Amino acid sequence: MRLATADNATRDGELLVVSADGARALSAMPRWPNLLAAITDWQQAEGELRELAARLTRGAGEPLACRRLRAPLPRTWQWLDGSAFQTHADLMQIAFGTEPLPRDRPLMYQGMSDCFFGPTDPVPFRSEADGIDFEGEFGVIVDAVPMGVAAADALGHVRLIVQVNDWSLRSLALPEMKTGFGWIQAKPACSMAPFAVTPDWLGASWRDGRVCLDLEITWNGHRFGHANGREMSFGFHELIAHAAATRDLAAGTVIGSGTVTNAAYAVVGSSCISERRAIEMIVHGSPRTEYLRFGDRVRMATRTTGTGELPFGEMDQLVTARPRQT
Repeated sequence: MRLATADNATRDGELLVVSADGARALSAMPRWPNLLAAITDWQQAEGELRELAARLTRGAGEPLACRRLRAPLPRTWQWLDGSAFQTHADLMQIAFGTEPLPRDRPLMYQGMSDCFFGPTDPVPFRSEADGIDFEGEFGVIVDAVPMGVAAADALGHVRLIVQVNDWSLRSLALPEMKTGFGWIQAKPACSMAPFAVTPDWLGASWRDGRVCLDLEITWNGHRFGHANGREMSFGFHELIAHAAATRDLAAGTVIGSGTVTNAAYAVVGSSCISERRAIEMIVHGSPRTEYLRFGDRVRMATRTTGTGELPFGEMDQLVTARPRQT
């Protein structure tokens, strides 16, 4: 099942069930006005949403206006982002000149969850000097997770899977890291691809708590990377268990994988600029690639093996300057 959120002038938008080809949709209103309401009562909502999906299979629905789509969850209770790809951690150690971190448990920070940009929203930043970067990731949306859940049971709480761009400001990251507290200034709002999908939608590409598909990224029309999500050192079940070790997780919590990275980065490229700069430091002794500029365009899409379908749809976003305050 594929879900999306249309803009209807409310904070949380209008929940839609989307056809397999992405061409048609049915509104879940009034019973389930938005995705946050549905995920909070998923046991009841899922069956009714799947009934709408069955109607779409039979030809029902209205044409889907993709330009009206927002993030599937325009806001939610909590965004917890992991760093589950060891190759990424190793490269970031080089990029930032930091000491290696322990590998026996996941890295995770709590970020901004009251706003997720939609897939075609222009994304505003205050200054190019802040080191604007993209980070291509996968994420899961969970129902209510009890404190102390075992990793073996955690995948049962994954209700939806999403694709995320975790925008980052690299010039601000290292000073905040050195404080020993979490990021605030270095991590603005993230973006989400238009469609959230149930795990069964991905079939065999969802296994061991990992999205085993290529995340294709282009920057100003040039291919930047197509790393596969299969190389997570910790699967989403382990990330969920880590996040819930000492607290309950509210339904609607989104947990990110961290930047999708493969050991064969020389072949598949990268999912963020900072990684490429680290690779350039290894090869050339210094970074050569600059960070994003105003007017740059970033596209991200996950492609299925064989069919070439885009299960999460496409993100196509313009980097812009924040309007001056008057």
